[in-house]
Amino acid sequence: MSTKLTGYVWDGCAASGMKLSSVAIMARLADFSSDEGVCWPSIETIARQLGAGPSTIRTAIAKLEKEGWLTRTQRRNGNRNASNVYRLNVTKLQAAALSHLSVSDTSKPDASESDPSKFEASKSGLAGGFDPSESGGDPSVNSKPDPSDKKPSCPGASLPDHEQEITDQAIEVLKHLNLVTGARYQNSKSSLENIRARLREGHTVADLQLVVDYKHEHWHDTDMYDYMRPQTLFIPSKFEGYLLSATRWNGRNRPAREQWEQLRQQRDNGAFRASYADVDYSKVPEGFRS
Repeated sequence: MSTKLTGYVWDGCAASGMKLSSVAIMARLADFSSDEGVCWPSIETIARQLGAGPSTIRTAIAKLEKEGWLTRTQRRNGNRNASNVYRLNVTKLQAAALSHLSVSDTSKPDASESDPSKFEASKSGLAGGFDPSESGGDPSVNSKPDPSDKKPSCPGASLPDHEQEITDQAIEVLKHLNLVTGARYQNSKSSLENIRARLREGHTVADLQLVVDYKHEHWHDTDMYDYMRPQTLFIPSKFEGYLLSATRWNGRNRPAREQWEQLRQQRDNGAFRASYADVDYSKVPEGFRS
């Protein structure tokens, strides 16, 4: 979730004349996005959360792309289409937000008359990359640029410690699980506990996301899909086995579940035979001398 982009959307999109329904879609995408504006929620997820039809969402996103607010890239998951990757136009969003703020601030009588120092400081804040989402829309807040440029304002907030990094990664995995399954698991202790434990063991975010993708393919449209939850997928007694199977599945280009039995039969015949225990070696193969 990018609070910065969410702030840009609410400050700039509506003021630029965008329809409220499109503003809501942009806000939802910003909520899913990183600070770079990248996200990949499905059309069905956005439609469900906004209470609109999928075709309405597709039409609105196509218009937003045409107007330059975002770009779309299609993805494929094996032989199936996956959700699009969206990249919000951060530069345009920021410009719209700052333009709206600069226009609205001229109506304040005390912005330049009663306190000239505040007026000058607000200009320097804009030039230095003022962030409307962090200041609540007031350019006079945090208006003086920090001489050290990139240093944090609080001592001790310079870099997250290792546990904070683990938690951030766990949230990323949980977000992926929600996107794949359409669930709404919250960033609670019960949801994150097993994920954090597997990350502490040295597994990567990609490992855990691969297990999610594999078990989604394995269990979808079955009663087992009820177990697509963090407490089950990442339990220590099961996870290593899931990861091993997922790695093999990924190495075979992620075939659909319907093809698994056929692939097993091919593997058990000829050169891909898993076991030769039942082969009769007393017979001479055709074409060979006895």
